[in-house]
Amino acid sequence: MKRLTVFIALVAAFVLSSCGFNTMQQQEEEVFKAWGDLESALQRRADLVPNLVNVVKGYAAHEAQTLEKIVELRGQVAGASLRGTTINDGPALAKYAQAQNELSAGLGRLLVIAEQYPDLKANENFRDLQSQLEGTENRINVARTRYNEAVSTFNGSIRGFPNNIINGWLLHLEKKEYFKADEKAKEVPKVQF
Repeated sequence: MKRLTVFIALVAAFVLSSCGFNTMQQQEEEVFKAWGDLESALQRRADLVPNLVNVVKGYAAHEAQTLEKIVELRGQVAGASLRGTTINDGPALAKYAQAQNELSAGLGRLLVIAEQYPDLKANENFRDLQSQLEGTENRINVARTRYNEAVSTFNGSIRGFPNNIINGWLLHLEKKEYFKADEKAKEVPKVQF
C-alpha cells in the first residue's frame, strides 16, 4: 500500500510538473506586463501633449478650438485608465481604445495646423516635441502589437489540451481581450490641401 501511495505521488508530481500549470500563470503575467508597457507608452504621450499644445498655442492662438479639443481628449484618456482584471472586460477595453484613438486623431489635426505656420515648423522646441511624439506613437504601436501577441499566446495556452483541463480544474484563468483599433481607423484618410 505504501508503494502504491509513493507511486501515485510520483505520477501526480510528474503530471503536474508537465501540465502547464506554471506556464499558464507565466503567460498571464506576460499579458499583464505587456499591458503595463502599453499603458506606459500611452502615459508618455499624455505627458507630452500639454507641452506640444503650449508650444503650438504660442504660435497659433486663433486655433484655440483644436487645442482645447486636444486638452479635452487628453483628459478623457486620463480618466479612462484600465487596471488589472479589467482587461478582460471587452466593452471597457473598447471604450479605452476609442479614447486613445480619438486622441491620436486630435494630435494628427494639431500637426496639420502646425504645418500651416512656417515659423512654428522651424521652432526647435516644436520640432523636438514633434519628434518625441512621433517616437511615442511608434512605441504605442509596438506596445499594442506586443500586448496582442501576449494575449494570443495566453489565450491559445488556456484553450489547448491539456492546459484547458488543468485551467478548468485549478486555475480558472479567463480569456483576455485584444486591443482593437477603432472602427474609424479602417476608413481611408482624406488628405486635403
